[in-house]
Amino acid sequence: MSTTSDSSSGAATSQNSFIPLCEPCLRGNEWEYVKECLDTGWVSSVGSFVDRFETGVARYTGVDHAVATVNGTAALHTGLLCVGVEPDDEVLVSTLTFIASANAIRYAGAHPVLIDAEPRFWQMDPNLVEHYLSQECVFKNGILRNRSTGRRVRAIMPVHVLGHPVQMDEIRQLAGKYELAVVEDAAESLGAAYHGNRVGCDGDVTCFSFNGNKTITAGAGGMLVTNNSHVAERARYLTTQAKDDPVEYEHHEVGYNYRLSNVLAALGLAQLEQIDAVIARKREIAATYDSQLNLPGFDWFRESPDVFSTYWLSTAMIDPLSSGTTATALRLGLHEQDVQTRRLWRPMHTNPPYMECQSVLTGVADSIADNSLSFPSSASLTDDDQARVCNAVAALLER
Repeated sequence: MSTTSDSSSGAATSQNSFIPLCEPCLRGNEWEYVKECLDTGWVSSVGSFVDRFETGVARYTGVDHAVATVNGTAALHTGLLCVGVEPDDEVLVSTLTFIASANAIRYAGAHPVLIDAEPRFWQMDPNLVEHYLSQECVFKNGILRNRSTGRRVRAIMPVHVLGHPVQMDEIRQLAGKYELAVVEDAAESLGAAYHGNRVGCDGDVTCFSFNGNKTITAGAGGMLVTNNSHVAERARYLTTQAKDDPVEYEHHEVGYNYRLSNVLAALGLAQLEQIDAVIARKREIAATYDSQLNLPGFDWFRESPDVFSTYWLSTAMIDPLSSGTTATALRLGLHEQDVQTRRLWRPMHTNPPYMECQSVLTGVADSIADNSLSFPSSASLTDDDQARVCNAVAALLER
């Protein structure tokens, strides 16, 4: 089996090897930091790497406080509780998202209100948010209520899809007008920027994920960031079982076992040290796809002029009429050639747990879900392997 090496990734690749969609890029201090945890015995939820990881993420995003959690969903759940979301409240959330966003709202006992995407950049549509708040709700005495359900609307959860920031100026303006909290789901967007400011530095609460396929990984893990000291203090309290007296084991509230372990934080810190290079490589990969697969019917996901996207997964909308294929057919054809691709998520309003939720829909998320396909986007993807992906796509289209 012949192999080639590529200087952009420093990795060897095989002409016939499996090309994954998005795998971790482990080439820094991961072994050293994890070994230190094992050598010292600090592997649980207490240890220097948890503090160092939190401090590193806070500095990187430009916020005052960061609280590590076991995963991104736990960060979202905690964030909602910390901004005052209570049972039977309502929270506006993107319908085009992974189900964890909506699940976190239900964990808090609240109800998702599903908002469709805008067609150009696939993010929560501020115009639909404004329509819902002004037409479907009543604002009185500082409380916004849904006209039809009578429930209090308490927060907005915009989801920064594919590493591209939502148009947050409009969202924050609406949130301020109606006295709503904003909890940003930035699971895919650590390192992204909006108007020159990194995602997370301007919001009430922003939550990141360090799952294995994210921009950087801790194997698992999440992070809640905020400039509000009260929110940060309460987040630490809730994520450590709400311990009021850890010696006498006194607890005044129901807490959660949501604290990240030291050994995973060590992995995350080593990854954080490489994040700028990882994002730069992902942007190169996206640009190459856009150039090499600039084909009829392929509309590649691109960033708005006022944002800096991480291009978490390079993704294209595929028009069946213009391209001669469908996203599903192309996925299956590439799978036969050991190239992994992925469809975007089913919109929340089409998933059984959330089909009955109130929604503001235009059909954009449905169209994106039906016709989009994400292509291999690992930071370790070699130029040779990316060329193999592009050649495979071209060959399938010629058939």
